[in-house]
Amino acid sequence: MIAYPSASPARPRLGFLGVGWIGRHRLRAILESGAATAAALADPSAAAAREAASALDGCLVVPDLDALLDLGVDGVVIATPSALHAEQAVRALRRGVAVFCQKPLARTAPEARRVVEAARAADRLLGVDLSYRHVAGMDQVRALVAEGALGEVYAAHLSFHNAYGPDKPWFYDARLSGGGCLVDLGIHLVDLALWTLGEPGVDTVSATLRSGGKRLRGRESGLVEDYAAAQLELGNGTAVQLSCSWRLSAGQDCAIEAAFYGTKGGAALRNVHGSFYDFLVERFHGTRRELLAGPPDAWGGRAAVAWARALAAGGRYDPAVESILDVQATLDRIYEA
Repeated sequence: MIAYPSASPARPRLGFLGVGWIGRHRLRAILESGAATAAALADPSAAAAREAASALDGCLVVPDLDALLDLGVDGVVIATPSALHAEQAVRALRRGVAVFCQKPLARTAPEARRVVEAARAADRLLGVDLSYRHVAGMDQVRALVAEGALGEVYAAHLSFHNAYGPDKPWFYDARLSGGGCLVDLGIHLVDLALWTLGEPGVDTVSATLRSGGKRLRGRESGLVEDYAAAQLELGNGTAVQLSCSWRLSAGQDCAIEAAFYGTKGGAALRNVHGSFYDFLVERFHGTRRELLAGPPDAWGGRAAVAWARALAAGGRYDPAVESILDVQATLDRIYEA
């Protein structure tokens, strides 16, 4: 057994729906934080659920979401295929259970709005795993923008190129995934841009989507894109360039960047030596650079832990989650451009 902090009446009892790699990672992060306890796990693979539960004292294995909800859990952590997120989240919320959901919250903005409206109506805490906000140093970049230390931020360049592609077949079925690399990776870029810049709104969108090098027209073909590039003009005047891809010959495992340029300086997040996990966050002064944060940094589970801690503190519906609606609406506009 893994020695996690002992149970306490004040700690929420959570159900974990989906215990693949990401589900197990979020489970471990929450339990190691001591913010909550694991009451039960559910996964289509009973063997995977039993394996994950075997290291957890008193954690049950149940067949599905309904069985988790019937246990009277305080919250559910959802890490299932994207097509299931909205329906599963709404079901839990309508039962009075808080939800932390993997991104995307839904395949489309209207689906996402249904989830947010269900959370608001039930007055239950809803969180979405937009984890890159929680890389050490990004809060400093956001503060620099907000206080005007970078001057007028007129340009932002964000990219996420993955030299590999997803290993689950459902990622390549638009009905199940909602899209390709844009939904999988680009959602983080859109969120980082809007969140860092203070949620200014998006005025105009232009974009190109490709699959195997050939141009796609939105989601109509049923194919999913493995390359996407978009130009956004924001309500505050910032020009934002986004690009993301699967299986791009990047010369390394991945290339991730979120850079913001203003009239008084710049700041950026960049991954180190192709790593998916290690990042430098720096501030730029002309030709000079100042390190704000760097590895080691266990950032991946921070969004989940923050949600669990808010739930433990009695947190109910938080309107801050509504920022996901602008993110998902922007993705829809990119697909329609």
